[in-house]
Amino acid sequence: MISTGTEQAQTRSSGTIAYNLAAIAVMISLIAVGGAYLIDRAVRADGIVGPELSDVDPISQTIGGRELSIPANWYRHGEQLKPGFAAQADIIVRLGLSEGAAPVPVEVTLLPRTRARASSGLLDAVYLHQFEDGTIGGVPGLVGKRLISRDGYAGESVWYDALSPDPFVAKCLDPISDTTVARCVRTVQLPSGLAAIYTFDATALPFWRQFDTAMANWLERAGAL
Repeated sequence: MISTGTEQAQTRSSGTIAYNLAAIAVMISLIAVGGAYLIDRAVRADGIVGPELSDVDPISQTIGGRELSIPANWYRHGEQLKPGFAAQADIIVRLGLSEGAAPVPVEVTLLPRTRARASSGLLDAVYLHQFEDGTIGGVPGLVGKRLISRDGYAGESVWYDALSPDPFVAKCLDPISDTTVARCVRTVQLPSGLAAIYTFDATALPFWRQFDTAMANWLERAGAL
């Protein structure tokens, strides 16, 4: 007859094995997703044109109760190219923010608004309490403030419109090398019941007034507005 202590040891051992197997499964999934992402990006770099507002071949998906129709050429991850219910859609668009300039690529994640908090709401609730003294210049119409280098905010700054009741707010991360540029993230709540997370180069910040107008064309095309 197995003693109680032995039974407990075996239970702990089984739990550890199950946990390790689950961790391995998660790692494999992440590697697969990362690999698919790199392949998708490589294919785009090899000459696939897009995305364009005129793209066809839409994929019908339902996210957060909202039915979307997104052209296949907009998706960033190949594994999302299937109709039906989805947790989110990761796409890329190209915004014409300045006449005569090249369109700006913006990565967009569409998901239920309950899963993402708007950047404008985080301004007073979170960022305001993390600001360093002084401001950063360089973007007309926006106030730039660096975040205190703690709690994971090292190398980050926030840019916002101080005059609007529903301000434009973007959090940006310093470049990781001399050959890259700062990257910014902005989350907005859409009237459709979805949220949109935008990721873009900081070089687009000077055109912040045109951002939402240009983005609306793509969101309407996808059925997200």
